[in-house]
Amino acid sequence: MTAVAPLALPTLPAAFQQSNVDYLAILPLLIVFGTALIGVLVEAFAARERRHAIQVTLAVVGLLAAAASIILAAKHQGLTMGLTDGSTNRQLFALAIDGPALFMQATILLMGVLGVLTMAERFGGVGPDAFTPSGASTPGSATETAAARAGALTSEVFPLTMFAIFGMMLFPTTNDLIGMFVALEVLSLPLYILSGLARRRRLLSQEASLKYFLLGAFSSAFFLFGTALLYGYAGSVYFGDLSKAIAAGPLAMNGLLLPGAFLVFVGLLFKVGAVPFHAWTPDVYQGAPTPVTGFMAACTKAAAFGAILRLAYVGLDTGRWEWTNALVLVALLTMVVGSVLSVTQTDMKRLLAYSSIAHAGFILVGVLAFDRKAVGAVLFYLVAYGFSTIAAFAIVSLVRQNGAEATHLSQWAGLGKRYPVVAGAFAFLMLAFAGIPLTSGFVSKFGVFSAAVGTGGATGTVLAVVGVVCSAITVFVYARVIVLMFFSDAPDDAVEVVTPSVSTTFSIAIGTLITLALGVLPSALLDLADRASQFVR
Repeated sequence: MTAVAPLALPTLPAAFQQSNVDYLAILPLLIVFGTALIGVLVEAFAARERRHAIQVTLAVVGLLAAAASIILAAKHQGLTMGLTDGSTNRQLFALAIDGPALFMQATILLMGVLGVLTMAERFGGVGPDAFTPSGASTPGSATETAAARAGALTSEVFPLTMFAIFGMMLFPTTNDLIGMFVALEVLSLPLYILSGLARRRRLLSQEASLKYFLLGAFSSAFFLFGTALLYGYAGSVYFGDLSKAIAAGPLAMNGLLLPGAFLVFVGLLFKVGAVPFHAWTPDVYQGAPTPVTGFMAACTKAAAFGAILRLAYVGLDTGRWEWTNALVLVALLTMVVGSVLSVTQTDMKRLLAYSSIAHAGFILVGVLAFDRKAVGAVLFYLVAYGFSTIAAFAIVSLVRQNGAEATHLSQWAGLGKRYPVVAGAFAFLMLAFAGIPLTSGFVSKFGVFSAAVGTGGATGTVLAVVGVVCSAITVFVYARVIVLMFFSDAPDDAVEVVTPSVSTTFSIAIGTLITLALGVLPSALLDLADRASQFVR
C-alpha cells in the first residue's frame, strides 16, 4: 500500500512585513464602527432626556454617510488588509472589496436606516416604545416600574444596532474563515441582547434571547470546528489558498474536506434559518421586539447569504461537486418545511418566521445554480425581500389591543374595513411574499428559478419545480390573511391601529414603494446586481 504524501503547509515570511490597508476601500466599515463607538460615549455622557434624539440622529446620519461612501469605495475594489508573500506570491488579505461585497454593504446600510427608524418609534413616550425601560430588571418588578416612572429609556439599542450592522457589513466582505467567524460573532452578540429587551411579553422575549444565544453558540462551535478541519486540509484559512488546495489535493484528504465544508456551512445556514438549523427562528421572531425582528429578518439574512456566496464561489468552488448534494437537500427541506408549516400558524410573527424560512430555501436555489447571473438574482432577491420584510413587521407593530401588539390572526379580522390603508399596504406586502406579478417577489423568484433551470442542470430544474410548488402553498397562507382582513367581520373587541410617527410612516412607505417599484420596473436594480456579481480573488 503506497503512502500518500502530505500537503506542504505554506508558511508566513520570517521577516516582518507591513500590512497593506486601503482605507478608502474600507471607509464604509470605518464610518459605521466609529458611529457605534460615539453612540457608546453618548450613553455615558449625554443627559438622559436627550439621549434618544441624539442616538437616533447619530445612527441615521452615520448609516447614510457610510452608504454615500460606498461610491468612493467602489473605485478601490480589490483585496486589502493584508500582504502578498513575496516568496510564494500568496495573497494573504483579510478583506475582499468587490461587487458582491459593496452591493451587500449598501443594501444592509439602507435597510439598517429603516430598521433604526422603526426602532425609534415612541408613540408619545420618552423612549422607544418597543423596548423595556430597564433591561436588567425582572419583568413586572418594582424596579422596572420605578425605572419607567423615572423616565428611563433603553437608548443603548442604537449603538448595539450599529455594532450589529458593522458585523453584517464585514460578514460578506471577509476573505478568510477566521475573519468570517469574527464578523459572525460581532453581528450576533448585539442581536442576542436586542432580542431580550421587549417592553411587553418580557418573559417570552427573554426566552427568545436565551434560545437564540444558546443555539447561536452551538452554530458558532460548528463553524469553528469546520474551520479547524479545513485548515488541516489546506494549511491555510484564506479562501484563495483553500480553493487551490482543493483543486490540487489528494482524494485521501477528503476526510477533512467534506466534514469541514459541511460544518462551516452549518454555521452560516443557521443564520439564514435553513432547515434543519431553523429551530430558533419562529421563537425568536415571535419573542423579540417587533422592530428588531424586522431588522434581523432583513439584514441578517442579507449578510449571511453574502457570506455563503463568497464561501461557495471563492473558497470552496473547486470542490463543489463534493458538497453540493448536501446543500441541495437543505434547500429542498427548507422550502418544504417553511411553506408547509406556515399553513398551520396562528400567530402573525410566527407566520412571517416560517415565511422567512421558505424564502431562505428559495434563495438557496439561486446560490446552487453556480452562475454569475444566479449571483445577480440572489443579490436582487435579498434587496426585494429585505425592504418588504421591514415594512411588514413595522405594520405588525402598529396593530394593538389593550396596549399590546395583536399578533394572533383572529385579532386581524375585519382590519381592512376599519383601517383600509394600513391593511391594504400589508396585503400588498403579502402578495409580494407570495410572488404575485407586479411585485418585487415575483421578479425575485423568477430570477432565482430561471437561473437554476438555465445552469443548474437536472438538479436545478428539480429545485425550481419544488420552489414553484412551495410558492403555490404559501399563496394560500398569504391569501388567508388578506381574506381575514377584508372579508371577515371584526369582533366586538376589535383591535386598533395606533398612529405612527413620521419615522415609522417613512419606513413603511419606503418599503412598500420599493416593493412596488421593483415589481414594475426592476431592470435598473437587476442590471446593477448583474454588474456587481463578479468576485475578486
